[in-house]
Amino acid sequence: MGTHSLLGISGSLRAQATNRKLIREAARLFDPASYVEADLLLPLYNGDDEEAAGIPAAVQLLSDQIADADAVVISTPEYNKGPSGALKNALDWVSRTKGSPWAGKPVAVMSAAAGRAGGERAQMVLRGFMVPFRPRILQGPEMHLASSSDEFGENGHLKSEIYSNTLQGLMDALKAEIAR
Repeated sequence: MGTHSLLGISGSLRAQATNRKLIREAARLFDPASYVEADLLLPLYNGDDEEAAGIPAAVQLLSDQIADADAVVISTPEYNKGPSGALKNALDWVSRTKGSPWAGKPVAVMSAAAGRAGGERAQMVLRGFMVPFRPRILQGPEMHLASSSDEFGENGHLKSEIYSNTLQGLMDALKAEIAR
């Protein structure tokens, strides 16, 4: 099997966010893959702005990255029982681009949060947000990283064997979905 291209999308904008660390750990466990990390620092979607200026270059780049990737890994924080506004905004913008970059795309969804449920509610809502785009979202194993700020070692790897094994299982399932 050759090297795949993997796009990582963190729903958190923070540079050291645990969701960013989680997608990087997923990419490491997915290996071999060429890995690109998306930038969700996009303007807020506004139909008037789109009508006046068209699709922003950063949004088109994200859409192209989704289309070009063999698979996508999304990790969302949980903000008030849902995904971040930055992630929802990115999904809304990409839905306005030409083509259907998400259609049929293998996608692994995961979450990292401070709470004991590990972002489970945000992940469930995110899955609902994705339905109109028709990707091939993996159903499991489910990766909900609880107390996420305590779960990464200095090397950026997950410390817990249980979480590491779950994430490895999800990445193995993603590889199988690409091959399908």
